[in-house]
Amino acid sequence: MEKEFHNSRRNFLGILATGSAALALPTPSVAAIARPQKKQEPISLHVFSKHLQFLDYDHAAEAVAEIGFDGVDLAVRPKGHVLPENVATDLPRAVEAIKKQGLQAKMMTTALVDPDVGHNKKLLQTASELGIQYYRTNWLKYPDQVNIPDFLNDCKKKLDKLAHFNQKLGLYGSYQNHSGRHYMGAPIWDLAKVLTEINSPHLGNQYDIRHATVEGGQAWPISLQFIQPHINTLVIKDFRWEKVNGKWSVYNTPIGEGMVDFKTFFSLLKQMNISGPMSVHYEYPMPEENRQLSEKEKLSRTKEVMKKDLDEIRKLLKEAGLS
Repeated sequence: MEKEFHNSRRNFLGILATGSAALALPTPSVAAIARPQKKQEPISLHVFSKHLQFLDYDHAAEAVAEIGFDGVDLAVRPKGHVLPENVATDLPRAVEAIKKQGLQAKMMTTALVDPDVGHNKKLLQTASELGIQYYRTNWLKYPDQVNIPDFLNDCKKKLDKLAHFNQKLGLYGSYQNHSGRHYMGAPIWDLAKVLTEINSPHLGNQYDIRHATVEGGQAWPISLQFIQPHINTLVIKDFRWEKVNGKWSVYNTPIGEGMVDFKTFFSLLKQMNISGPMSVHYEYPMPEENRQLSEKEKLSRTKEVMKKDLDEIRKLLKEAGLS
């Protein structure tokens, strides 16, 4: 048992040493060891449709276009805007509604990792046929008792399989860094290690600055540099810490009202030449959750809230020279 512990500890320290060495290198050297990049796209703003599920596809698309977004990041998952079992009929309808409003339909959010499970293969094939390019994957989670090197090797096998399937369809999977003790990718170095070993342009990171700040505090710029060669999409949202019933908890806020340092973040995106589709999330309490409002009032107030965040994001992008 003692020998096994020391072996596991030595392997884990080896991983950390590898990560530390990579971080010590200048940015060009880090990029040189990463997988080849697909053609870079400018930043475009796509609203995550999770909070618009009280609207049908046509009315959701109309609202998004009126507010001024570039496109929609469709929730295509269980309890989502498009249900996986109905993807053959409903995803074309949703994409048509989005494009009819002059919006981009290049992003979706899924709950899949293995393409051979359930409706996943059909989901990805349909998305590819409709011109969707990027999709967020599901997460892989650390068990309570875990041998970290073995677990990450298993993650690599699962995600490598997905990367090969994406390549056949011309899709780009995006694994989001989500905060939390059980999420693979929360510390960033583990996800960067797995993606570097997979070495495929068809599987990357959906970099979430809110979750990166929760986990990284003031050190998140280091993890941003580490994962930078693998970023193919971005997420933007804000938060602050609040004490509730004697326990510190994450409280989601509108853009600019929380702890995320957006000015530094956007300046680093420009400096590191990071761009691509950006999914705008509304995770804080929204008007459609208020049962006292009529459907018309829910829609009106939801659009007001969405536009406020969008205007703030566009202002920050302009200030950073990214618009």
